[in-house]
Amino acid sequence: MKRLVVLGGGESGVGAALLGKKEGFEVFLSDKGELKENYKKVLIENAIPFEEKQHTEEKIINADWVIKSPGVPKKAPVIQKLKERNIRISSEIEFAAQYTDATLIAITGSNGKTTTTSLVYHIFRKAGYKAGLAGNIGRSFAWQVAEENFDYYILEISSFQLDDIQSFKPHIALVLNLSPDHLDQYDYTYQNYVDAKFKITQNQDENDYFIYNPDDEMTGKWFKDHTTKARLLPFSLKEKIEDGAYSDNENIYVKINRDTLEMKIGELALSGSHNVANSMAAGIVGKLSKIKNEFIKQSLMDFEAVEHRLEFVLKINGINFINDSKATNVNSVYYALESMKTPVIWIVGGTDKGNDYAELVPFVKQKVKTIICLGLDNEKILNSFKDVVSDIVETRSMKDAVNAAYTFGSKGDTVLLSPACASFDLFENYEDRGKQFKEEVRKL
Repeated sequence: MKRLVVLGGGESGVGAALLGKKEGFEVFLSDKGELKENYKKVLIENAIPFEEKQHTEEKIINADWVIKSPGVPKKAPVIQKLKERNIRISSEIEFAAQYTDATLIAITGSNGKTTTTSLVYHIFRKAGYKAGLAGNIGRSFAWQVAEENFDYYILEISSFQLDDIQSFKPHIALVLNLSPDHLDQYDYTYQNYVDAKFKITQNQDENDYFIYNPDDEMTGKWFKDHTTKARLLPFSLKEKIEDGAYSDNENIYVKINRDTLEMKIGELALSGSHNVANSMAAGIVGKLSKIKNEFIKQSLMDFEAVEHRLEFVLKINGINFINDSKATNVNSVYYALESMKTPVIWIVGGTDKGNDYAELVPFVKQKVKTIICLGLDNEKILNSFKDVVSDIVETRSMKDAVNAAYTFGSKGDTVLLSPACASFDLFENYEDRGKQFKEEVRKL
């Protein structure tokens, strides 16, 4: 019996352990941190041995195959030991994909991937397709492969998950856009991060499709030195596209094999130019999957925005409060500020990931009246904007940040939580940060 070791006991790790057990592996799960009670219960009920608060080396390096959760750093000593022994290390998506015949649709990018993945899933459900939502979102892909019987999986994929693939081959792959993110995990080299993202198409062949954004600078650079065997379908806000999608400021056009879906931009549920691009990309996936235009249109019109992504919370005394906690990099904040139509009190800060704030300066000058720093180390933010915005306040808790923002706000302003940073200095994750924001706003 082959030995499968799962590193990380969160949603993806426990899902991989369950699928491993079902497929006849001898499974062991190890987590350096503490396991949540609900996950422990599942492992115990399924008689899967596990450990927490440690990685016992001898129980790990005798594996035939290791499934690494995205949260386990590539540079962790246990990973280095496994590599020295040439033991196969895969992500949960690589593992789960081996055990399903469903059609795989994989979506990545620096920004908008949760929104676009959820939008594609919404289109499939509206059309009555049996589809699962997984990857970086929803229930673990492996867990669903073990227990469900879907015809399609719509997968949101991170660069960390793509780092550890070998044969993962989606029928439809989509790269939305690229901007520097997680550079601390890629030796502070943007190209390494870009290369990780494009692994999404490395195993595709002539029968598969690759959807991409030619307006994106790094995507253009990647295509100068690389190719993919998949059929290319671009989407653009700038140029007319023959096969793919484009917009002309009034309408979007999604064209596949001379069949065109046309729709007014004003009818789209999601606002902002980046969401016009996301909607076009989702439309291409829908048409490739033979979904009728009426279902695609209806879905693009009635889709509800993702929680923690430009999510309207409340209006208090004429001040709008918007939760964009999922904006964990500079480019996400760029899109958020771009879509703001009123003066902004901007709550920013957290764990820096190698951010360069220079590209935000023009928007901040034009739209931001006050900056509220929310983090343990705000030096970089202070230095970047001290000559741009006169009012900059430092806070160490969400309560203080929200109260300060409310104090500086006046009727017609928008308080925008769009941190540009990871959340781990003060919060469990970006969801925790967003929920705390909403709680404090409701207390005002």
